[in-house]
Amino acid sequence: MHLSSKKCRFNSSISLTCIVVVFLYMLIFLSCKNHTHPGKKIFRYNESSGLASLDPAFAKNKQVMWACHQLYNTLIEIDSNMQMQPSLAKHWNISGDNLVFTFYLRNDVFFTDDACFINGKGRKLTAHDVEYSFKRIIDKNTASPGAWIFNNRVDSINGFKAIDDTTFQLKLLRPFQSILGILSMQYCSIIPKEAVEKYTTDFRRHPVGTGPFQFVAWEEGQALILKKNENYFEHDAAGNRLPYLDGIKVSFYDSKATEFLEFQQNRLDFIDDIDPSFKDEVLTKTGNLKKDWQGKIVLQKHPYLNIEYLGILVDEQNELVKNSPLRFKKIRQAINYGFNRRKMMLYLRNSIGIAAESGFVPAGLPSFDSVTVKGYHYDVAKAKQLLAEAGYPEGKNLPTIKLLTIPVYGDLGSFIANELLQIGIKVQVEVIQKSLLMEQTSKSQALFFRGSWIADYPDAENYLSVFYGKNPAPPNYTRYKNPAYDKLYESALSEKNDSIRYELYRQMDRMVMEDAPVVPLWYDMAIHLVHLNITNFYPNSLNLLELRKVKKL
Repeated sequence: MHLSSKKCRFNSSISLTCIVVVFLYMLIFLSCKNHTHPGKKIFRYNESSGLASLDPAFAKNKQVMWACHQLYNTLIEIDSNMQMQPSLAKHWNISGDNLVFTFYLRNDVFFTDDACFINGKGRKLTAHDVEYSFKRIIDKNTASPGAWIFNNRVDSINGFKAIDDTTFQLKLLRPFQSILGILSMQYCSIIPKEAVEKYTTDFRRHPVGTGPFQFVAWEEGQALILKKNENYFEHDAAGNRLPYLDGIKVSFYDSKATEFLEFQQNRLDFIDDIDPSFKDEVLTKTGNLKKDWQGKIVLQKHPYLNIEYLGILVDEQNELVKNSPLRFKKIRQAINYGFNRRKMMLYLRNSIGIAAESGFVPAGLPSFDSVTVKGYHYDVAKAKQLLAEAGYPEGKNLPTIKLLTIPVYGDLGSFIANELLQIGIKVQVEVIQKSLLMEQTSKSQALFFRGSWIADYPDAENYLSVFYGKNPAPPNYTRYKNPAYDKLYESALSEKNDSIRYELYRQMDRMVMEDAPVVPLWYDMAIHLVHLNITNFYPNSLNLLELRKVKKL
């Protein structure tokens, strides 16, 4: 029987947690023959990076977000078309001045049974839980990395208020239409005060929520076990209570090779992303399954709200910029024209992703429009023309430009440097650790650097805030400042009409492309390998693990 790559040590001080996990594996989830208890539908996946917390106030990375999405609910959620839908809130309205948002909650949602409640019986969720959960995020004692979502946006005194048990009110300092998208983030999951007070700092590993699954056990480094919430409030179109699965088992193999082997041996139901070391074993250069894998597994690809790019510091008051050729817009534009993004995607990415030939806002967002927002494509003649106009014909007398990147993208940097050399732009690629690159970009000490931006919430405003002149670094790592841009950005914040707001977004995106403080590389894709017996399992643009309607045959 396969239990874990890490063995439990049995001695006079036997670990109770270890016994619990082993017992659960043996009696609930696993059998020696096929690792699945007869009749139980358990969804299994792996988190190679581990799991830091099950407290939604700390849902700052994919691993925690995925787990929290199973355990909790938010007022609003995002559907597969990136549209906002009711969840705990049945509906909401917005005041005429765009400052007060009133949410009307469902009256049939219960927290799961837990010892923190009277007689261990889960109680009904109310608007007071919403008020508590949101205030906890901004409480300095919580030290939540998600406090930024409300800071300087929500009224610090009267920002969160339960009007009655089913009515909650949020008050902004100034109009900010994207607050609805923010409320869909896992940071904004609703939790009960009783659980936090009972478990205090241990709430991170003893979660209590209203979600489709509830906590059973977590042995860090070995496994997380969740079971179906039998009292979950959502039903399918036929009236059947969700979820369909009986439980979830998350393993923590830190080796991607081990993860792939477990998937091959049918001990994992899916893999998120494909490690570069075996990418070529599974995928063709055009991003399809190789013949040996066809008919055996499903390959899912879907636009994912992440853009990979090269950033260029453009603050001319900075000493790094004052003597750099990158201070000239035509040089930045020449770099954008000077390499073949499509070739890069084919040979370095196995066509996973979309060559970024539109703007900074990636595919997958409702406002994305590659027809009206034109970026850069491969054009050697245009690049050389711009170089000459900037005073460096054929790159003559153009100083070498240093590009900072991280180890996993070293080959990408080399590819771009080689392409640019053909038009006369010499680039020296320097590979440094991610932590150092983040430090240097935050302090405006990196002139030319590799970056990425993953959506915090599904609104193009999140991407366009990267260039708002009043924003520090982060998010404005390039220190771009354009008064006309800032005026459009501020107008978009208070615009209720989606069509008008989207057009403002596109105007801003076109402006950024013209000024070229960034070199867009590709719009990312979520990629999954899934076994054939898993149905109703679909990727989404937020790359959020959605298991409510998944079935296992």
